[in-house]
Amino acid sequence: MTALAVRGLDVALGGSPVLRGVSVEVASGEALALLGPSGSGKSTLLSAIGGFVVPTAGEIEIGGRMVSGPATHEPPERRGVGFVFQNYALWPHLSALRTVAYPLEREGASPESARAEAARLLETVGIGDLGHRRPAELSGGQQQRVGVARALARRASLYLLDEPTAHLDSALRSGLQRELAGRMTADGAAAVYSTHDAVEAMAVADRVALMRDGSIVQVGSPAGVYEHPVDLWAARLTGPAWEIDGAAAGVAEGPILVRPEWVEPGAGLAATVAGAWFRGAFTEVRLDTPAGTLEMRLPGRPAAAPGEEMPVRVTRWQAVSPAG
Repeated sequence: MTALAVRGLDVALGGSPVLRGVSVEVASGEALALLGPSGSGKSTLLSAIGGFVVPTAGEIEIGGRMVSGPATHEPPERRGVGFVFQNYALWPHLSALRTVAYPLEREGASPESARAEAARLLETVGIGDLGHRRPAELSGGQQQRVGVARALARRASLYLLDEPTAHLDSALRSGLQRELAGRMTADGAAAVYSTHDAVEAMAVADRVALMRDGSIVQVGSPAGVYEHPVDLWAARLTGPAWEIDGAAAGVAEGPILVRPEWVEPGAGLAATVAGAWFRGAFTEVRLDTPAGTLEMRLPGRPAAAPGEEMPVRVTRWQAVSPAG
């Protein structure tokens, strides 16, 4: 079943176009990550889906029901979504516990069970001991966690999460991801998740939509958009990537894309170490070659110093067009 369908969506703010012809679908139980730099339109797209921004053209369906189109615009409270805002949007007079319990009580839970579930959700996002505090008594990161817990309390059919882990450490990110995955599995809910972090997008999503200048330029599985980017811009958005001369590298005619893990020591291409940086789990090695600059990752500590010769071979490559 399709949880969300967006068709030909245009949005203008202050007379300036922000979204241009955006179309995307999300299935029940699926997580879609919107990946793009600041200003690419990710937050505006989420706000339009949630009902906080009125599109200038296009349609939005949630669970097969038209919520936005030429003749209709349902308000946010009627769309059945759980929304995590970038600006938190917490009620100043309610404690964190009451804030998270509120949507549960609105859905019919008793005050006691709502508070118990709210306490569990606050524990999940790492602030179980701060349930008594109001927003003014919480840091920005703690307020964000309250917003995440409140969204999860909705038990919605669709979750919209706008940079929800910007202030969370890796352990809390993992906890949030597990909680969201559990909700999606149990309830068949879908999620649309905006981020500018490629690693996070790959970790949380079933599919990734790359956004640039208010448009979606590529949609695919995490592996698909990483291994087969539509252009050099998309390649560099999803991870380290270098463009070199395929003919000089002896593998192909024309410019090619090479990622660090597609290069290994061995005969094939003369190279000189330009720099080596220890990253803990691996060493990042920058190489100057006749085909252009490359990067390679080797396990352990640096084994070569700048200026040393280190022949390499390109084990994999991808032909790409220049940035669009």
